Amino acid sequence: MQARLLLEDGTLFTGKAFGSDGESTGEVVFNTGITGYQEVLSDPSYCGQIVTMTYPLIGNYGITRDDFESVRPYIHGFVVRHHEEVPSNWRAQYTIDSLLKEYGIVGISDIDTRMLTRILRHHGTMKGLLTTSNKPLGELQEQLGAMTLMRDQVARVSTRSVFVCPGDRERVVVLDYGSKGGIIRDLAKRGCDVIVVPHDTTADTIRRLAPDGIMLSNGPGDPKDVPHAVRTIEALLGEFPIFGICLGHQLLALACGADTTRLKFGHRGGNHPVKDLLTGRCYITSQNHGYTVTEESIAGTPLEVTHINNNDRTIEGLRHRTLPAFSVQYHPEAAPGPFDSSYLFDDFIASIRKFKEDRPQPSRQAVMFAEAKQKKQASASDAAPKGDLTYAQK
Repeated sequence: MQARLLLEDGTLFTGKAFGSDGESTGEVVFNTGITGYQEVLSDPSYCGQIVTMTYPLIGNYGITRDDFESVRPYIHGFVVRHHEEVPSNWRAQYTIDSLLKEYGIVGISDIDTRMLTRILRHHGTMKGLLTTSNKPLGELQEQLGAMTLMRDQVARVSTRSVFVCPGDRERVVVLDYGSKGGIIRDLAKRGCDVIVVPHDTTADTIRRLAPDGIMLSNGPGDPKDVPHAVRTIEALLGEFPIFGICLGHQLLALACGADTTRLKFGHRGGNHPVKDLLTGRCYITSQNHGYTVTEESIAGTPLEVTHINNNDRTIEGLRHRTLPAFSVQYHPEAAPGPFDSSYLFDDFIASIRKFKEDRPQPSRQAVMFAEAKQKKQASASDAAPKGDLTYAQK
């Protein structure tokens, strides 16, 4: 069956359809990873996007549920040069084709993905329409022209309810803006008691969970589309150690008075070099984002730059000068890799322990006792007879 990909600049690609029949629209982006297509498919940060893989052979090791980064794929379309129909891997449970069919995602293969990538690099990411229909080109162009990019991706991919991954060490609340499973796994394997909460959880609710530290997860879209998250972070700064990743990095920057802007074609792949300004060491990192913190906006804020991208000199890491809060634009949990930057989770745990040493916190039992006492007093006050001055004085 034939499939077509139409870009907003009028460029039309015609290839073979795989996955689901139908039609989808989204922002067309490219990922330069050689491996890791399963993690790309299941990364919530791709919500609302049609993803192009620059590596020509995709699907050769099949699909394994254990390697998913979320419960389901959120991408709006998948573009490859060639998709392998018969994978070779003892762990493979099924093919990319069957996965896309299961979740209603349209795929296109046998097109010149190098040409498509060059267009996106030159002109920037753009809107696209991917279809298996026989609609006239004019109708597709009209449909694409009326399309607007999604602005509510975080609400779509965030958990709907609180869930816990029990541990016996530091309690970390993860604000889920579209968290990859790798972040939770990295915290859990360090013994953390992980509590994952929805993106719109209030600061007061988080305080009641008595965390030792707070993780701001990755997620899709423009950080300015979730202003409630910025307000929550502002309220929690200084009360708990904070570690932000990707979208969480951008939100921390906004909460500290910095600004963000859209990149021309973003950073997506597992081969991006990042320099640690403190040590001078270069790390190869996994990245997936279309926005960045602007360098000029850092002046006058309490933030300092800790890492930069060696390709385009954009900001890749920030640290608060006086409070226990830091962030990186890339993915230290990697998934699928590289794992050069996993030490940042250890740094986060160390910052939690130092914070507790410098500023001893009441035990969770003491916090729970104080809350119970406060509720009891409030209940007694509500039950008091109106006008009973003697009771009020007590």
